[in-house]
Amino acid sequence: MNIFALLIIAMAIIILMLRRHIPIGPCMLTGGLFIWLMKTPELHYLTQAFTETLSLPRTYDIIFALYFVMCLEIELRTSGALAGMVHALQRIFSSNRVTLAVMPAFLGLLPSLGGARFSAPIVEEASKGLGLTSDHQSAINFWFRHIFEFSSPIIPGMIMACNIAGVAYSEFITHLCWLTVLMFSVGWFVLIRPIKVDSIKENAGSQAADEQSWQDLWLSLSPVVLTFVLVVFFNMNASVGMGVVTAGLFLVLHFTKREVSLKDVVVGAIDMKMFFNVLCILYFIQILTVTQVLQEIVTAFQSSPLPVPVIIACVSFIIGVLTGMSQGHVAIIMPIIAAMQTGSLNLAGVAMAFGVAGQMLTPTHMCLVVTVDYFKANFFKTLKPVLIGEVMLLTIFSVYTYFTW
Repeated sequence: MNIFALLIIAMAIIILMLRRHIPIGPCMLTGGLFIWLMKTPELHYLTQAFTETLSLPRTYDIIFALYFVMCLEIELRTSGALAGMVHALQRIFSSNRVTLAVMPAFLGLLPSLGGARFSAPIVEEASKGLGLTSDHQSAINFWFRHIFEFSSPIIPGMIMACNIAGVAYSEFITHLCWLTVLMFSVGWFVLIRPIKVDSIKENAGSQAADEQSWQDLWLSLSPVVLTFVLVVFFNMNASVGMGVVTAGLFLVLHFTKREVSLKDVVVGAIDMKMFFNVLCILYFIQILTVTQVLQEIVTAFQSSPLPVPVIIACVSFIIGVLTGMSQGHVAIIMPIIAAMQTGSLNLAGVAMAFGVAGQMLTPTHMCLVVTVDYFKANFFKTLKPVLIGEVMLLTIFSVYTYFTW
């Protein structure tokens, strides 16, 4: 069977399973097993892929990085710092328009399940008196929450992309961080600028409340900043950087009399479902590797009349649409890039930009589902400004990449 026909069928199986609300890990693994069964149905390939998955350093770097992200989220939430940070930012910004853009963006720095649901009430509150439709509110919450997909070292997709494609965290984030600025600017132009009314908030409060708010703000902001510094400027692995910051925050909370239970943090961060999904995805990648499927795809790409970046962009976008998750398009396209040009910042950047665009325009994206449900918005009316924004972003990115390749 033609390799691309095989991939299309495998992707169809994956998307059908996702639509039945089956977790992405088993979906990806099922697609990989189908490819193995149709191409090289020999048991030793599965055994080899499984052994390599458990022996590769990147497997543990990814798992521990995600584990420490969960630890950090629990520390901030149970100490009250996260809720206090939200209150502080609401008091700082006198402009509701700024709050509308900044709040979901800031909360997006800490990826967590249901995160879009957490920022939605804040967007709703900041929208009062502005006359926004539920569709407009929904689009604002969804768009700005994802601007750090290109620059945060603790985003799961970024962690996986760097490990799989063989690029350094610091170099990849430096290469793509301007897209975060661009995405914020495009979102402001499309979603915030048209808002005509800009109400002014009352910022009255006691001095003690103000001091508490500032402490909460810095407690919540500093772990993200420190992790960024350690990963980007000191070239630490994501898992090591997150571990250092998480331990440091635990001590800071202890000395500021905001202790959290060590047991709650250590045990509560053990998300077996997430770890299982990650292992399934990594196993899927190794199945494609040991069965030479990736190499066949590389060969086919190299013989195609289309430029490789164009093919990478198209495939990344389609997979992003199909899976609706950064882990999905990263798991499929980044191994191909690694096989073609290990450590290629340009190709990995193209894959990331177009893959994220695909996941922003699909009903399989859980954040979109949660947001639309909260605001009782229309799915297609919510996606209209998001589509306009993505067209603008990808156009600018493509022109810039073409002239700087």
